[in-house]
Amino acid sequence: MMKTILLLLTLTNFVFGADNNTLVPVDILFVMASSALVLLMTPALGMFYGGMVNRQNVLSTTLNGLILYAIIALQWITIGFTLAFGNDISLLIGDFNHLFFAETNGVHGGIPKELFAVFQMLFAVIGAAIITGSVVERMRFGVLLIFILCWSTFVYDVLAHWVWGGGWLMAIGSLDFAGGGVVHIAAGVAGLVGCIMLGKRNYTKGLLPHSLPLSFIGAVFLWIGWLGFNSGSALSVDSIAMNAFITSNFSVIGAMLSWMLIEWIKFGKPTLLGCITGIVAGLVAITPSAGFVTPFASIIIGFCASPICFFAISVLKAKLGYDDTLDAFGLHGVGGIWGGIATGLFATSTINPLVIEEGAGEGLFYGGDFSLLFAQIIAILACFALSGIVSFIILKVISFFVSLRVESAQEENGLDRSLHGEIAYRI
Repeated sequence: MMKTILLLLTLTNFVFGADNNTLVPVDILFVMASSALVLLMTPALGMFYGGMVNRQNVLSTTLNGLILYAIIALQWITIGFTLAFGNDISLLIGDFNHLFFAETNGVHGGIPKELFAVFQMLFAVIGAAIITGSVVERMRFGVLLIFILCWSTFVYDVLAHWVWGGGWLMAIGSLDFAGGGVVHIAAGVAGLVGCIMLGKRNYTKGLLPHSLPLSFIGAVFLWIGWLGFNSGSALSVDSIAMNAFITSNFSVIGAMLSWMLIEWIKFGKPTLLGCITGIVAGLVAITPSAGFVTPFASIIIGFCASPICFFAISVLKAKLGYDDTLDAFGLHGVGGIWGGIATGLFATSTINPLVIEEGAGEGLFYGGDFSLLFAQIIAILACFALSGIVSFIILKVISFFVSLRVESAQEENGLDRSLHGEIAYRI
Protein backbone atom coordinates (compact mmCIF):
# COMPACT_ATOMS: atom_id res chain seq x y z
CA MET A 1 0.00 0.00 0.00
CA MET A 2 2.78 2.43 0.95
CA LYS A 3 4.63 1.69 -2.30
CA THR A 4 1.44 2.50 -4.22
CA ILE A 5 1.08 5.83 -2.43
CA LEU A 6 4.70 6.76 -3.14
CA LEU A 7 4.27 5.80 -6.80
CA LEU A 8 1.20 8.04 -7.10
CA LEU A 9 3.03 10.93 -5.43
CA THR A 10 6.01 10.44 -7.74
CA LEU A 11 3.71 10.51 -10.79
CA THR A 12 2.05 13.66 -9.44
CA ASN A 13 5.42 15.36 -9.12
CA PHE A 14 6.28 14.27 -12.65
CA VAL A 15 3.05 15.64 -14.08
CA PHE A 16 3.29 19.02 -12.37
CA GLY A 17 7.07 19.31 -12.67
CA ALA A 18 9.57 18.86 -9.87
CA ASP A 19 12.58 20.90 -10.90
CA ASN A 20 13.80 23.85 -8.87
CA ASN A 21 11.95 26.38 -11.05
CA THR A 22 8.50 24.78 -11.11
CA LEU A 23 5.90 24.86 -8.36
CA VAL A 24 4.67 21.42 -7.29
CA PRO A 25 1.14 21.66 -5.82
CA VAL A 26 1.37 18.51 -3.70
CA ASP A 27 4.65 19.72 -2.16
CA ILE A 28 3.13 23.14 -1.45
CA LEU A 29 0.23 21.51 0.38
CA PHE A 30 2.63 19.22 2.26
CA VAL A 31 4.86 22.05 3.49
CA MET A 32 1.84 24.16 4.45
CA ALA A 33 0.50 21.27 6.54
CA SER A 34 3.94 20.69 8.04
CA SER A 35 4.18 24.39 8.91
CA ALA A 36 0.88 24.17 10.76
CA LEU A 37 2.22 21.23 12.75
CA VAL A 38 5.45 23.08 13.61
CA LEU A 39 3.37 26.08 14.68
CA LEU A 40 1.52 23.75 17.06
CA MET A 41 4.81 22.94 18.78
CA THR A 42 5.21 26.35 20.41
CA PRO A 43 1.93 26.35 22.42
CA ALA A 44 2.48 22.62 23.03
CA LEU A 45 5.86 23.41 24.55
CA GLY A 46 4.14 26.04 26.66
CA MET A 47 1.79 23.40 28.06
CA PHE A 48 4.63 20.90 28.56
CA TYR A 49 6.68 23.50 30.42
CA GLY A 50 3.67 24.99 32.19
CA GLY A 51 2.73 21.74 33.86
CA MET A 52 6.27 21.29 35.15
CA VAL A 53 6.55 24.51 37.15
CA ASN A 54 5.01 25.76 40.37
CA ARG A 55 1.30 26.60 40.02
CA GLN A 56 2.12 30.27 40.69
CA ASN A 57 4.25 30.41 37.53
CA VAL A 58 2.26 28.40 35.00
CA LEU A 59 0.86 31.43 33.14
CA SER A 60 4.16 33.30 32.95
CA THR A 61 5.87 30.14 31.70
CA THR A 62 3.26 29.65 28.98
CA LEU A 63 3.33 33.32 28.02
CA ASN A 64 7.11 33.29 27.60
CA GLY A 65 6.89 30.91 24.66
CA LEU A 66 3.74 32.40 23.18
CA ILE A 67 4.92 36.00 22.94
CA LEU A 68 8.19 34.86 21.39
CA TYR A 69 6.24 33.81 18.31
CA ALA A 70 5.47 37.46 17.59
CA ILE A 71 8.95 38.71 18.54
CA ILE A 72 10.93 36.16 16.53
CA ALA A 73 8.53 36.19 13.57
CA LEU A 74 8.99 39.96 13.25
CA GLN A 75 12.75 39.60 13.57
CA TRP A 76 12.80 36.84 10.93
CA ILE A 77 10.77 38.87 8.44
CA THR A 78 12.92 41.95 9.01
CA ILE A 79 16.46 40.57 9.07
CA GLY A 80 16.60 36.94 10.23
CA PHE A 81 15.73 35.23 6.96
CA THR A 82 18.26 37.19 4.96
CA LEU A 83 21.06 36.55 7.48
CA ALA A 84 20.30 32.82 7.39
CA PHE A 85 19.45 32.25 3.73
CA GLY A 86 20.70 35.30 1.88
CA ASN A 87 23.55 35.05 -0.64
CA ASP A 88 26.58 33.66 1.14
CA ILE A 89 29.36 35.97 2.33
CA SER A 90 32.63 34.11 2.95
CA LEU A 91 30.81 31.00 4.26
CA LEU A 92 29.86 32.98 7.39
CA ILE A 93 26.59 34.85 6.90
CA GLY A 94 23.95 35.75 4.35
CA ASP A 95 23.79 39.14 2.69
CA PHE A 96 20.87 41.59 2.79
CA ASN A 97 19.12 40.61 -0.43
CA HIS A 98 16.07 39.39 1.55
CA LEU A 99 16.01 42.33 3.99
CA PHE A 100 12.42 43.08 5.01
CA PHE A 101 11.37 39.90 3.16
CA ALA A 102 12.46 41.28 -0.21
CA GLU A 103 12.95 39.01 -3.23
CA THR A 104 11.00 36.09 -1.78
CA ASN A 105 8.66 35.61 -4.74
CA GLY A 106 10.69 32.90 -6.45
CA VAL A 107 10.65 29.10 -6.25
CA HIS A 108 12.62 27.00 -3.81
CA GLY A 109 12.74 23.32 -4.73
CA GLY A 110 9.13 23.07 -5.91
CA ILE A 111 7.55 25.37 -3.31
CA PRO A 112 7.28 29.17 -3.16
CA LYS A 113 10.30 30.77 -1.51
CA GLU A 114 7.90 32.68 0.76
CA LEU A 115 6.52 29.39 2.07
CA PHE A 116 10.05 28.07 2.62
CA ALA A 117 10.85 31.24 4.57
CA VAL A 118 7.76 30.85 6.77
CA PHE A 119 8.52 27.18 7.42
CA GLN A 120 12.05 28.10 8.49
CA MET A 121 10.72 30.96 10.62
CA LEU A 122 8.81 28.48 12.75
CA PHE A 123 12.08 26.66 13.50
CA ALA A 124 13.54 29.91 14.80
CA VAL A 125 10.47 30.39 17.00
CA ILE A 126 10.58 26.95 18.62
CA GLY A 127 14.34 27.25 19.15
CA ALA A 128 13.83 30.47 21.05
CA ALA A 129 10.97 28.99 23.08
CA ILE A 130 13.11 26.04 24.21
CA ILE A 131 15.54 28.41 25.95
CA THR A 132 12.83 29.70 28.27
CA GLY A 133 12.64 26.33 30.03
CA SER A 134 16.00 26.93 31.70
CA VAL A 135 15.25 30.39 33.08
CA VAL A 136 11.56 30.35 34.03
CA GLU A 137 10.45 31.32 37.55
CA ARG A 138 13.23 33.90 38.00
CA MET A 139 14.20 35.89 34.87
CA ARG A 140 12.67 39.30 34.25
CA PHE A 141 10.18 39.27 31.39
CA GLY A 142 11.73 42.24 29.57
CA VAL A 143 15.22 40.81 29.95
CA LEU A 144 14.03 37.52 28.49
CA LEU A 145 12.59 39.23 25.40
CA ILE A 146 15.74 41.28 24.76
CA PHE A 147 18.01 38.28 25.31
CA ILE A 148 16.05 36.00 22.99
CA LEU A 149 15.82 38.68 20.29
CA CYS A 150 19.58 39.19 20.36
CA TRP A 151 20.28 35.45 20.58
CA SER A 152 18.12 34.75 17.55
CA THR A 153 19.97 37.39 15.53
CA PHE A 154 23.56 36.63 16.52
CA VAL A 155 23.35 32.88 17.17
CA TYR A 156 20.39 31.19 15.50
CA ASP A 157 20.52 33.06 12.20
CA VAL A 158 24.28 32.59 11.96
CA LEU A 159 24.09 28.85 12.69
CA ALA A 160 21.22 28.41 10.25
CA HIS A 161 23.42 29.90 7.54
CA TRP A 162 26.43 27.80 8.52
CA VAL A 163 24.44 24.56 8.39
CA TRP A 164 21.68 25.15 5.80
CA GLY A 165 22.36 28.41 3.98
CA GLY A 166 25.68 27.61 2.31
CA GLY A 167 28.00 28.30 5.25
CA TRP A 168 31.20 26.57 6.29
CA LEU A 169 29.59 23.71 8.23
CA MET A 170 27.59 22.84 5.14
CA ALA A 171 30.78 23.08 3.09
CA ILE A 172 32.66 20.53 5.24
CA GLY A 173 29.81 18.04 4.78
CA SER A 174 28.13 18.08 8.20
CA LEU A 175 24.51 16.92 8.17
CA ASP A 176 21.59 18.28 10.17
CA PHE A 177 18.29 17.22 8.67
CA ALA A 178 15.89 19.21 10.85
CA GLY A 179 17.85 21.22 13.41
CA GLY A 180 19.58 19.03 15.97
CA GLY A 181 22.43 21.50 16.25
CA VAL A 182 20.89 24.71 14.94
CA VAL A 183 17.81 24.43 17.16
CA HIS A 184 18.40 22.03 20.03
CA ILE A 185 22.09 22.22 20.89
CA ALA A 186 22.15 25.99 20.43
CA ALA A 187 18.99 26.54 22.50
CA GLY A 188 20.05 24.09 25.20
CA VAL A 189 23.45 25.74 25.61
CA ALA A 190 21.87 29.21 25.72
CA GLY A 191 19.55 27.97 28.45
CA LEU A 192 22.51 26.54 30.37
CA VAL A 193 24.37 29.84 30.24
CA GLY A 194 21.23 31.71 31.27
CA CYS A 195 20.45 29.57 34.30
CA ILE A 196 24.06 29.69 35.51
CA MET A 197 24.20 33.47 35.26
CA LEU A 198 20.83 33.80 37.02
CA GLY A 199 21.73 31.47 39.86
CA LYS A 200 19.56 28.95 41.64
CA ARG A 201 15.95 29.52 42.61
CA ASN A 202 15.43 30.73 46.19
CA TYR A 203 12.73 28.23 47.12
CA THR A 204 12.01 24.55 46.75
CA LYS A 205 8.22 24.47 46.57
CA GLY A 206 8.25 24.56 42.78
CA LEU A 207 10.74 21.77 42.13
CA LEU A 208 8.00 19.19 41.44
CA PRO A 209 5.53 19.46 38.51
CA HIS A 210 2.24 20.98 39.59
CA SER A 211 0.15 19.41 36.78
CA LEU A 212 1.40 16.29 35.03
CA PRO A 213 -1.82 15.98 32.96
CA LEU A 214 -1.09 19.42 31.45
CA SER A 215 2.48 18.37 30.67
CA PHE A 216 1.21 15.10 29.18
CA ILE A 217 -1.10 16.98 26.80
CA GLY A 218 1.76 19.27 25.85
CA ALA A 219 4.09 16.30 25.21
CA VAL A 220 1.54 14.59 22.96
CA PHE A 221 1.01 17.74 20.90
CA LEU A 222 4.78 18.21 20.72
CA TRP A 223 5.05 14.67 19.35
CA ILE A 224 2.39 15.38 16.72
CA GLY A 225 3.91 18.73 15.77
CA TRP A 226 7.39 17.22 15.60
CA LEU A 227 6.26 14.99 12.75
CA GLY A 228 5.82 18.13 10.66
CA PHE A 229 9.10 19.49 12.02
CA ASN A 230 11.08 16.44 10.85
CA SER A 231 9.22 15.08 7.82
CA GLY A 232 8.46 18.59 6.52
CA SER A 233 12.19 19.29 6.38
CA ALA A 234 12.30 17.13 3.25
CA LEU A 235 10.28 19.96 1.59
CA SER A 236 8.77 17.39 -0.76
CA VAL A 237 6.40 14.46 -0.62
CA ASP A 238 8.83 11.65 -1.24
CA SER A 239 10.47 8.62 0.35
CA ILE A 240 12.75 10.80 2.47
CA ALA A 241 9.80 12.60 4.05
CA MET A 242 8.13 9.26 4.69
CA ASN A 243 11.32 7.91 6.25
CA ALA A 244 11.61 10.95 8.52
CA PHE A 245 8.02 10.43 9.63
CA ILE A 246 8.70 6.79 10.47
CA THR A 247 12.07 7.28 12.15
CA SER A 248 10.67 10.08 14.31
CA ASN A 249 8.02 7.74 15.69
CA PHE A 250 10.39 4.80 16.07
CA SER A 251 12.90 6.87 18.00
CA VAL A 252 10.16 7.77 20.47
CA ILE A 253 9.43 4.06 20.90
CA GLY A 254 13.03 3.34 21.88
CA ALA A 255 13.35 6.39 24.13
CA MET A 256 10.11 5.83 26.05
CA LEU A 257 10.94 2.20 26.70
CA SER A 258 14.48 2.90 27.88
CA TRP A 259 13.44 5.78 30.15
CA MET A 260 10.76 3.58 31.70
CA LEU A 261 13.29 0.78 32.25
CA ILE A 262 15.78 3.18 33.86
CA GLU A 263 13.17 4.39 36.36
CA TRP A 264 11.84 0.92 36.99
CA ILE A 265 15.32 -0.43 37.75
CA LYS A 266 16.58 2.59 39.69
CA PHE A 267 13.44 3.60 41.64
CA GLY A 268 11.21 0.55 41.34
CA LYS A 269 8.39 2.60 39.80
CA PRO A 270 7.88 3.68 36.18
CA THR A 271 6.29 7.14 35.94
CA LEU A 272 4.26 9.23 33.52
CA LEU A 273 6.80 12.04 33.94
CA GLY A 274 9.54 9.67 32.81
CA CYS A 275 7.57 8.51 29.76
CA ILE A 276 6.80 12.01 28.50
CA THR A 277 10.39 13.06 29.13
CA GLY A 278 11.43 10.04 27.06
CA ILE A 279 9.15 11.21 24.25
CA VAL A 280 10.99 14.53 24.05
CA ALA A 281 14.43 12.89 24.39
CA GLY A 282 13.66 10.55 21.49
CA LEU A 283 12.36 13.34 19.28
CA VAL A 284 15.35 15.58 19.95
CA ALA A 285 17.84 12.78 19.30
CA ILE A 286 16.36 11.79 15.93
CA THR A 287 15.96 15.36 14.64
CA PRO A 288 19.38 15.73 12.96
CA SER A 289 19.25 12.28 11.34
CA ALA A 290 15.55 11.66 10.65
CA GLY A 291 16.00 11.78 6.88
CA PHE A 292 19.33 9.97 6.82
CA VAL A 293 18.96 6.79 8.92
CA THR A 294 16.98 3.55 8.71
CA PRO A 295 13.93 2.90 10.91
CA PHE A 296 15.80 0.26 12.91
CA ALA A 297 18.71 2.64 13.51
CA SER A 298 16.22 5.23 14.79
CA ILE A 299 15.06 2.81 17.50
CA ILE A 300 18.67 2.43 18.65
CA ILE A 301 19.17 6.21 18.58
CA GLY A 302 16.07 6.74 20.71
CA PHE A 303 16.89 3.89 23.08
CA CYS A 304 20.34 5.36 23.75
CA ALA A 305 19.02 8.93 24.06
CA SER A 306 17.18 8.31 27.33
CA PRO A 307 20.09 7.03 29.44
CA ILE A 308 22.31 9.81 28.06
CA CYS A 309 19.76 12.53 28.87
CA PHE A 310 18.86 10.88 32.18
CA PHE A 311 22.52 11.03 33.20
CA ALA A 312 22.70 14.72 32.24
CA ILE A 313 19.56 15.57 34.21
CA SER A 314 20.05 13.45 37.32
CA VAL A 315 23.85 13.27 37.67
CA LEU A 316 25.60 15.98 35.66
CA LYS A 317 23.29 18.76 36.85
CA ALA A 318 23.73 17.76 40.47
CA LYS A 319 27.52 17.49 40.12
CA LEU A 320 27.89 20.90 38.50
CA GLY A 321 25.24 22.55 40.66
CA TYR A 322 23.35 24.58 38.05
CA ASP A 323 19.57 25.06 38.29
CA ASP A 324 18.23 24.30 34.82
CA THR A 325 14.57 24.65 35.77
CA LEU A 326 13.00 22.41 33.14
CA ASP A 327 16.16 20.67 31.91
CA ALA A 328 16.32 22.37 28.54
CA PHE A 329 20.04 21.66 28.40
CA GLY A 330 19.75 18.08 29.67
CA LEU A 331 17.08 17.20 27.11
CA HIS A 332 17.65 19.47 24.14
CA GLY A 333 21.33 20.29 24.45
CA VAL A 334 22.60 16.84 25.42
CA GLY A 335 19.98 15.06 23.30
CA GLY A 336 20.99 17.17 20.31
CA ILE A 337 24.66 16.36 20.87
CA TRP A 338 23.90 12.63 20.88
CA GLY A 339 21.72 13.05 17.78
CA GLY A 340 24.54 14.78 15.92
CA ILE A 341 26.99 12.01 16.82
CA ALA A 342 24.43 9.34 15.90
CA THR A 343 24.10 10.94 12.46
CA GLY A 344 27.81 10.40 11.97
CA LEU A 345 27.37 6.76 12.96
CA PHE A 346 24.14 5.71 11.22
CA ALA A 347 23.60 8.01 8.17
CA THR A 348 23.40 6.06 4.92
CA SER A 349 22.95 6.98 1.27
CA THR A 350 20.55 4.06 0.84
CA ILE A 351 18.02 6.27 2.65
CA ASN A 352 19.12 9.66 1.31
CA PRO A 353 21.63 10.21 -1.54
CA LEU A 354 22.55 13.58 0.01
CA VAL A 355 24.68 11.69 2.53
CA ILE A 356 27.15 11.20 -0.31
CA GLU A 357 26.24 14.12 -2.56
CA GLU A 358 26.42 16.87 0.09
CA GLY A 359 27.65 15.11 3.22
CA ALA A 360 31.13 13.94 4.17
CA GLY A 361 30.28 10.32 3.33
CA GLU A 362 28.54 7.29 4.79
CA GLY A 363 28.14 6.99 8.55
CA LEU A 364 30.84 5.08 10.40
CA PHE A 365 28.72 1.95 10.81
CA TYR A 366 28.01 1.82 7.05
CA GLY A 367 31.13 3.07 5.32
CA GLY A 368 33.75 2.44 7.98
CA ASP A 369 35.00 5.99 7.43
CA PHE A 370 35.33 8.59 10.20
CA SER A 371 34.88 11.55 7.83
CA LEU A 372 31.20 12.19 8.52
CA LEU A 373 31.54 11.58 12.25
CA PHE A 374 34.44 14.03 12.34
CA ALA A 375 32.38 16.65 10.47
CA GLN A 376 29.51 16.10 12.91
CA ILE A 377 31.76 16.62 15.93
CA ILE A 378 33.09 19.85 14.44
CA ALA A 379 29.50 21.05 13.88
CA ILE A 380 28.52 20.14 17.45
CA LEU A 381 31.48 22.05 18.88
CA ALA A 382 30.72 25.05 16.65
CA CYS A 383 27.07 25.17 17.77
CA PHE A 384 28.07 24.77 21.41
CA ALA A 385 30.80 27.41 21.30
CA LEU A 386 28.91 30.07 19.35
CA SER A 387 25.74 29.80 21.42
CA GLY A 388 27.61 29.62 24.73
CA ILE A 389 29.96 32.54 24.12
CA VAL A 390 27.45 34.87 22.48
CA SER A 391 24.73 34.08 25.06
CA PHE A 392 27.15 34.98 27.87
CA ILE A 393 28.11 38.25 26.16
CA ILE A 394 24.47 39.25 25.56
CA LEU A 395 23.41 38.57 29.15
CA LYS A 396 26.53 40.25 30.54
CA VAL A 397 25.84 43.41 28.56
CA ILE A 398 22.19 43.44 29.65
CA SER A 399 23.25 43.00 33.30
CA PHE A 400 25.19 46.30 33.12
CA PHE A 401 21.87 48.12 32.68
CA VAL A 402 19.32 46.07 34.60
CA SER A 403 19.18 43.08 36.91
CA LEU A 404 18.60 39.83 35.06
CA ARG A 405 16.56 38.42 37.90
CA VAL A 406 13.24 39.38 39.45
CA GLU A 407 13.15 40.60 43.04
CA SER A 408 13.07 38.00 45.82
CA ALA A 409 9.51 38.90 46.82
CA GLN A 410 8.30 38.55 43.23
CA GLU A 411 9.98 35.18 42.96
CA GLU A 412 8.44 34.00 46.21
CA ASN A 413 4.93 35.17 45.30
CA GLY A 414 5.11 33.76 41.79
CA LEU A 415 5.59 35.56 38.50
CA ASP A 416 1.98 35.09 37.34
CA ARG A 417 0.69 37.57 39.88
CA SER A 418 3.76 39.78 40.37
CA LEU A 419 4.66 40.32 36.71
CA HIS A 420 1.39 39.76 34.84
CA GLY A 421 -1.38 40.33 37.39
CA GLU A 422 -2.98 36.93 36.76
CA ILE A 423 -3.49 33.65 38.57
CA ALA A 424 -4.10 30.30 36.94
CA TYR A 425 -6.21 28.62 39.64
CA ARG A 426 -8.83 30.20 41.89
CA ILE A 427 -9.69 27.09 43.91
